[in-house]
Amino acid sequence: MDTIKVGAFLKELRKGHGLSQEQLADKFNVSSRSVSRWENGNTMPDISIMIELADFYDVDIRDLLRGERKSEKMEENLKETLKMVAEYTEADKAKILKKVYICGVGTLITSVASLIFFFITYFWETEIFLTPFLLILASGIFGINTMLAGLQLKGKMSKKRNKKLIAISVTIWVVLAIIILLFLTFVLPTILFYTIGPGA
Repeated sequence: MDTIKVGAFLKELRKGHGLSQEQLADKFNVSSRSVSRWENGNTMPDISIMIELADFYDVDIRDLLRGERKSEKMEENLKETLKMVAEYTEADKAKILKKVYICGVGTLITSVASLIFFFITYFWETEIFLTPFLLILASGIFGINTMLAGLQLKGKMSKKRNKKLIAISVTIWVVLAIIILLFLTFVLPTILFYTIGPGA
C-alpha cells in the first residue's frame, strides 16, 4: 500500500468536504496531529476509522486503501467483513487494555500500602532512608499514569482530559506523600513524647 498516495487522497477528500484538519479530528475523536500524519503518509488510521472515513466520504474502502477512486460505492458484504475484522481487533485490544488498567490500579494500591508500611517501619529507626521513599513515590506516579492511559485508550476520556487528570493526580500523590513524611518525621514524635514520655 502506497501510504503517501493514500494520505494525498485523504487530504483531497477532506478538502472536498470543506473541512480543516481540526474539524475532521473532532468528528472522529482524534487529534489534528493524527490527521496530519495520515495525510502526510507517516501513519495510517486504524481499520475501524478507515471504515468510518469511507462511510463519511461515501467512497469504497478499497478506494481509500488504493489512494484513488475506482468504484462508486462500497459493497455491503465487504463492509460487513471489514466491520467484523475491526470488531475482532477492538475486542482483542480491549482485553489488553483491561490488563493494563488492572496493572495500573494494582501498582497504585501497592504503592499506597508500601508508602504507609515504609513510614511505619522506618519511624522506629534512627534515620529515614529516602531511597525507598523515592522508589515508592515513583511507583505511585507510574501506577497513576498507567491507569489513566488505560482509560484513555478504552475511550473513557479525551487526551486533553487525560493530561489534566494525570497532572492533578500526580500532584495530589506527591503532596500526600510529603505530608505523611513530615507528619511521621516531626509531628508524631512530638505527640508520642508528650503522651508516652521520653524513653518509652
